[in-house]
Order: sequence, then C-alpha cells, then structure tokens
Amino acid sequence: MSNAFVVYVRNEEQVLLMKRADSVSEFPLAWDGIFGVGDASDLDTVFQRIKEATGLESDKITHIRTGEPRGLAFGNVLNEVTPVLVATDETHVVPAALYSEFDWVDAGDMRTKDYSIPSLVEMYGDVGSYLYILKTSIGQEANVANEIRARLSGSGSLADVVPEIYAVLQSDHMRGYIFVEASAQHHVEKLIGRAGNRTTPLKNCRKVLDGEAPFRDIFPHLEPKAATAGISEGDIVEVRLGAFKGQRARVTNIADTKEEITVELFDAPVPIPLTVRADQIRVTQRVE
Repeated sequence: MSNAFVVYVRNEEQVLLMKRADSVSEFPLAWDGIFGVGDASDLDTVFQRIKEATGLESDKITHIRTGEPRGLAFGNVLNEVTPVLVATDETHVVPAALYSEFDWVDAGDMRTKDYSIPSLVEMYGDVGSYLYILKTSIGQEANVANEIRARLSGSGSLADVVPEIYAVLQSDHMRGYIFVEASAQHHVEKLIGRAGNRTTPLKNCRKVLDGEAPFRDIFPHLEPKAATAGISEGDIVEVRLGAFKGQRARVTNIADTKEEITVELFDAPVPIPLTVRADQIRVTQRVE
C-alpha cells in the first residue's frame, strides 16, 4: 500500500494541472496533479484532498481508475505514489493548499510544461491515455491499422502490450498516418516491432512520431465529412462515374443534406441540369 497519491482531474479531453506555490518546500513552482498523503484506495480521503486543493465538491467528481504505485523521490525520501484518475464536468477551480495556479491542458501538451514533479506525464499514462501518430506508406493506412488490430487479438510476446493499447484510429482524410491511443509511446513501438524486441517489424509502418499528440489536433481529422465539403457553386468539375463519365460541368446547386450537387454539362447541346452524388465528381477548377 502506498503512502501518497497524485490525482489527475479530467474534464472531457483536458487534464487539470496544478502549480505548486513558491513557498512549498518540495518542488516549488512545479506543475503537479493534486498531491495527497494517505491511502489512495480510500476515495473519501482522495475526494477530500481534491476539495482542499481545488474547491471541487465530491458530488461533482467521478472516480475513473486507480493505478499501481510508483517509487518517486521527494527530497531524500523515496515515496510510493499512486496515480488516480477522476472526471468532472466543472471547470471552475480555486487553487489552495500546496497550489497557487492551475491550468486545464490537453493531455498531449502535458510534456510541454517546463518544470513538473517527477514522472508527471508517465503517471498520467498509468491511469489515462495519449494519442500517438504512426507514419505509414501512403495508401496502406487501412492495411496497417488492420494488421495492428490482428496483433492485438493475439498473444505471445505482445501479451503485456495488449492492455496498454486502447484504440487504433484511421481517417480517410489523412494519407500516410494512423493514430493509436495508448498509455505510453514505448508500448506502441513494441507493438509495431520498432523497440528492439523480437516482434517482427510491421510492414508499411515506418515509425512512431516522437511525443504525444494533442487530442484537439487529431479529432477534426476523425470526424466524418460530408461528400459536398469543399465544393462551391460555380466550381468546374469532372464527372467520374455513370453515362457522363469524363465530361466537364459547372456546379449550379449543392444539396448538403442529400450530399448531392446539380451541374450543367459544358458539352450538352442544351444546358439541362444534372443531379449527381457529390462523391461522383472531381473538382478541377475552383471558383474565385
């Protein structure tokens, strides 16, 4: 049983970091979670400490996960510190106890803080997750994602990695990259055979980009886009399918709800409106 804990408070995709006051004897002015002394398995103790440090009431907090303790040196003493993850819908914080400032940050930005307590980022990975970007061969994104999923469904040398990988994400709008949600980068590197282990290197997957990726930068690429996105009235397009394949036309109307567009063919003797699905045309010249 550990004798201390660090609580990470999450609001959607943001994590609450607290800055220690200048007068604190250990790690003054360092960024921290919410440090407390006591048994991390006693949620009353944990929630009371959160209230003391932030003003957040226990009925506004939900316990998500408690990790395994880590041995961290505070001064000349080695402490067993347990990470705890909780969630809240509240964002108003009043720093107190050890703390003088606070900041809600994207989990991918935690490492950018210039000064923090030992293993702040690693301990969050013990109870939370990060997004990592994998560089793939262009056109092989889906194959790489499927191969990773196949490896995760197996066992053997990757058995210890499987619980540390939470999701494999592939976007049709991002060529040459896929995303993996995991607790730490070294688990992803082992998964694709790039960590010096005996795992066969994953074909068409070149490397894991260094560092954690901010969720805010990745999520827009994962949201499905309408087929009409990027098409404007007046654009010149080429029909890609159907009886008019290869013919050029001008866009005259866009029906976003049906993902259809109306065009007028340039080569038609009479300019008759033609309605086609937006994914059946290619924009060749955009209207100014």
